[in-house]
Amino acid sequence: MDKRFANLVALTEAEAITLLETPPDQLEEEDVSRYVAAAHLASFPSEASIKALMQAVKNTEDSLDNRITRRKAIESLGKLKVEQALPVIADCLTDEDCYTVEVTAWAIGEIGTQDPGILEAIAQLLEKPNQTYRVIIHTLANLNYIPALERIRPFMEAADEPTVSAAVSAVCRLTGDYTAIEKVVMLLQSDNVNARRGCLQDLIDARYYDAIPAIARCPISLVFRLRAIRTLAQAGMAEGRLTFADVQPSLEQVLLDDPGTLDLVHEYDQPPALDFAIQELYQTDFGRCYLATQTLLSTYADELPAALFATYEADAHNDYGAHYHVVKLFGWLKYQPAYDFLVEALHNSPPQFQKSRAAAALALGYLGDKRAIPDLMTSLDTSIWSLKYAALIALDKLGDNSASRLVEDSDWAVRAKAATLVPTTIK
Repeated sequence: MDKRFANLVALTEAEAITLLETPPDQLEEEDVSRYVAAAHLASFPSEASIKALMQAVKNTEDSLDNRITRRKAIESLGKLKVEQALPVIADCLTDEDCYTVEVTAWAIGEIGTQDPGILEAIAQLLEKPNQTYRVIIHTLANLNYIPALERIRPFMEAADEPTVSAAVSAVCRLTGDYTAIEKVVMLLQSDNVNARRGCLQDLIDARYYDAIPAIARCPISLVFRLRAIRTLAQAGMAEGRLTFADVQPSLEQVLLDDPGTLDLVHEYDQPPALDFAIQELYQTDFGRCYLATQTLLSTYADELPAALFATYEADAHNDYGAHYHVVKLFGWLKYQPAYDFLVEALHNSPPQFQKSRAAAALALGYLGDKRAIPDLMTSLDTSIWSLKYAALIALDKLGDNSASRLVEDSDWAVRAKAATLVPTTIK
């Protein structure tokens, strides 16, 4: 489990347990502290935390607060992969609340089981109306429950694209016949952002390595694409079916994240005003952000720097999505007055701004100012692979060869990239 965002809530384990064990009727109506406590205990795999979470799952008091707390407790037990909690969690598969059923199926998949009774109970949910079928299908496929195959097949023609994607991937995996997998690849170009994101996981699960170039062109956040490509690359290299040279172009295409290399799925009916395009940088659908970025560069290059500084001061300093796009745009503009801003972004350590740091490294490389070399070299000591990789690219652009420091790096991609940059005489 990724620990970087853990413990953002200022609670100790003991405090979280105490909150979670507080009877709902002793809290104010809109107090969500029990929910927060249940989420927070996913960071503490102790006997005390597990016991408190299991008791929370058993508490079926029918208030909204208790229902969402119960769901979060199930989720936390799933994250902790608590096998002893399986019977308690599995009982929730019959819950009347479809959201509780959804998180229950997910948690069972995370923990893992080959109990035929539990697996069949999950499979039977496919015949129950108004369920989140994508999660159910995903769990059944991950647990390789072949008896569910014929009940999954009809969902290959469902109206909901994320469900279709999961069903096609599951059938391919359970049968070994990958004839239909291109249907999942096509969903990388869906105008539904949830379908685009969901099919990435389905392609990972299917280990469909041929999809890597298409994933690189998919207009969603580079965070999702990098994860998908790296996961597929690691699996493919372990199987001897891929090499770093096979995946390097796609990996770097995503890291550079030029909207001109994407297959955009949105378009404007008419050229947008500058203010409208700037506001599009705040969209949660990065497909719209990339369209705006491309438009800003092609139509408003002269007015853009001032507009970027203004939106940063107003909102983007605190919006990590927009912040990322502002950083990237300054780099593509090669706007020298943004140098200090980019150096500050390079060292901006809160985890939610992580992708901006790699973007800043690349932007400093585009500026071509050798003053950035010392700052970029400090980025080689980070534990963030994408920042190290971006810093290597930027340093190479600036004529500095510090790559030899990373030829034995702990991350396979950084290690391989460094090896390509080290002069032959050093190798």
